[in-house]
Amino acid sequence: MNINLIWQPVIIFIIGSLLLRISGRRSISQMTIPQTVIMIGIGTLLIQPVTGNGLWPTFGVAALLVLSLMVTEFIQFKFDWLETFISGKALPVIENGVLNEKNLKKLRLPVDKLEARLRQSGIASINDVQVATLEPSGQLGYTLKEEKQPATKEDIQNLIQLLQTGVLPISSSSSQNNIFTETINKNSTSIPKHLQ
Repeated sequence: MNINLIWQPVIIFIIGSLLLRISGRRSISQMTIPQTVIMIGIGTLLIQPVTGNGLWPTFGVAALLVLSLMVTEFIQFKFDWLETFISGKALPVIENGVLNEKNLKKLRLPVDKLEARLRQSGIASINDVQVATLEPSGQLGYTLKEEKQPATKEDIQNLIQLLQTGVLPISSSSSQNNIFTETINKNSTSIPKHLQ
């Protein structure tokens, strides 16, 4: 038995884990397109030493792939238009309880799949949803209509104060703090431009 078949996979595992750790923590469902491409490339590349291409050239190329991923993520952080080009933006699929058919077609997302995701989130009806977006990671983001949202501790405290004093306190929540406005209203100013 060749001893290289024992120690090479161990080193590949250690170096590969280190490289993936450097590239960032994300589950497969949270990965962007560039991250997925790099991870597939690294996975394919890391098996190369076992088939005869050598350890160090393989690790060098894997490190170069991780470095290119880090540069890509830095560029996306600095330039919003490049982030949109590389990873895409969240697209609204439901607005005011109505399906956005144009975006569903663009995403090639059947209504059945959207309904399945809503059910997994505990939503019984599309009509209950104020806004739902499909994020670049493939996750579904949503907010319920006001009358369908569960009561918060603040709501209960306001109700108690109303019952005790007859005066309803001014709510601190505001529509300008709604993170879904960026996907619907492209001119959202609540987030500093350099962080978008």
